Amino acid sequence: MATQEEDTDQDEAANLEKLNENLARVEQLSQRLIAALASKNPPKSTLNSPSQELFAKAATNYWTEMLENPGRMFENQLEYWAQSVRHFMDAQQMMVQGTAPESAEDAPEDKRFSNPLWQTHPYFNYVKQQYLLNARAIEQAVADIDDLDPTEKRRLAYFSRQIIDMMSPTNFLGTNPDALERAVETEGESLVKGLENLVADLEANQGEMVVRLADETAFELGGNIATTPGQVVYRNEMMELIQYEPATEEVHETPLVIFPPWINKYYILDLKAKNSLIKWITEQGYTLFVVSWVNPDASYADVGMEDYIEEGFLRAIEEVKAITGQNRVNAVGYCIAGTTLALTLSLMKKRGDKSVKSATFFTALTDFSDQGEFTPFLQDDFIDGIEEEVSEQGVLRAFILSRTMSFLRSKDLVYAPAVRSYMMGETPPAFDLLYWNGDGANLPGKMTVEYLRGLCQDNRFAEGGFELCGETLNVRDVDVPLLAVTCETDHIAAWRDCYRGVQMMGSRNKTFIVSESGHIAGVVNPPSKNKYGHYTNSDLSLPAEDWLAQAEYHEGSWWPRWEAWLRKRSGKKIAARIPGDSEHPPLCPAPGTYVKQKASS
Repeated sequence: MATQEEDTDQDEAANLEKLNENLARVEQLSQRLIAALASKNPPKSTLNSPSQELFAKAATNYWTEMLENPGRMFENQLEYWAQSVRHFMDAQQMMVQGTAPESAEDAPEDKRFSNPLWQTHPYFNYVKQQYLLNARAIEQAVADIDDLDPTEKRRLAYFSRQIIDMMSPTNFLGTNPDALERAVETEGESLVKGLENLVADLEANQGEMVVRLADETAFELGGNIATTPGQVVYRNEMMELIQYEPATEEVHETPLVIFPPWINKYYILDLKAKNSLIKWITEQGYTLFVVSWVNPDASYADVGMEDYIEEGFLRAIEEVKAITGQNRVNAVGYCIAGTTLALTLSLMKKRGDKSVKSATFFTALTDFSDQGEFTPFLQDDFIDGIEEEVSEQGVLRAFILSRTMSFLRSKDLVYAPAVRSYMMGETPPAFDLLYWNGDGANLPGKMTVEYLRGLCQDNRFAEGGFELCGETLNVRDVDVPLLAVTCETDHIAAWRDCYRGVQMMGSRNKTFIVSESGHIAGVVNPPSKNKYGHYTNSDLSLPAEDWLAQAEYHEGSWWPRWEAWLRKRSGKKIAARIPGDSEHPPLCPAPGTYVKQKASS
């Protein structure tokens, strides 16, 4: 029978062995880390922060304000000092008494500080309170700047918020109680696993820090996502055209073609059977075609908006007509593809082409007079940097755009996943939406600059005309019957901005819908879930706020409402069509080959 001393010796030997194993793993990981960083091909430094001129103007303005109104500045500074000292004294008192100070302020709405130790432990409580105090002081300093240009002040507020979020104590091991507790519980295993996750992410992105949001091993295109049956029936250098197999014995005569954004992959509309818009459409009795865009590499550097219109939109429409024997189609454009569908419709009107019977726009901007949350990134310093980047790389690499999108919601899409992965050592969740979000696409250099300069910055499509394909295109030329779906909390294409563009369109037949939720969840909103409702109002002459105030609210998804609208424009029922024809033999099963191409880093 072993003695207590022998048991202790055995435990110590086991712990020592585990420590040595972890040290060996750390050594190996360190070598891999160095190798991954050595392969880094970083973007232009101008894409990492705004020009120093912005901060110089802010500092000058702040100093001028201090000279002109020193009382207000000193009052704010003295208040900050007083609160800092009080928090320090509270922390000392807490250490002596072992209880939370009565003056402690909490942040119950902030899930970063959900661990009880942030409130009850003197050290963590003090760190949190001082961080919140510092954050308010920075926000107040920005708010007190009066004479800065509104756009520059908006940018300053955004970038100062990024600094605040970056400096959160939850982002550092020594001031994160969750990570420290996990390290103790696992005897340091969580930290080694976190280092493994960090190195794996760096290796997967050629040395760039891109946090994986989902477990990529949990999904397979055509296996457990993007599984609706169909065939690629046409392919060119810009896109693959997928025709989906019918799910009903009869279908409407007029075919439907969906143009998804080429910023992301099309299968956001076909993640799983239960939330697949593509599957649902086939079940309603439609012949459905979906474009799957190529993921461009440097050889696409000179591909512009004209190529997407001519060899993407117009080519797809012609092939759909040829396959189905119909003279007209119904078309859908999502996000940037909705913007480009509007450009295409303007061009078709100039050419006398009536091939599109109706148009549906999902969260599509056509009036960029308000740049919304993208204002910080749509000024010349950043766009100049992007021009330099695409001139050198040929494309705007996917991780740059993904990084920009993520930092619009940095707490949830950057720092929280990084903490879970790198400090807690957790495996990213098996979440299909986040997997899709991380499966990025590059953008051709020429197209990127045309879009950013001509549309986002100069707003030419809504103001004056956008020169493309030998014509001057204008949003007012869009005159086919249309339905626009927007999302109430969309931070990418704000519904009010989409509404302005629809108001400008020349169609006499317009339907406008605002769905609850955001850019993705508001669109991928199957009726079976009965999760998000939507608003309608036939009076599009009203200002946006009045339109919503007077709108009728409907429970449930907008999908059935759209289908009823589409049905009226889709003709009689005919025998269901199988994919392709003698001139368009199936090339491969859906989801095709282009969707599986990975973006360059």
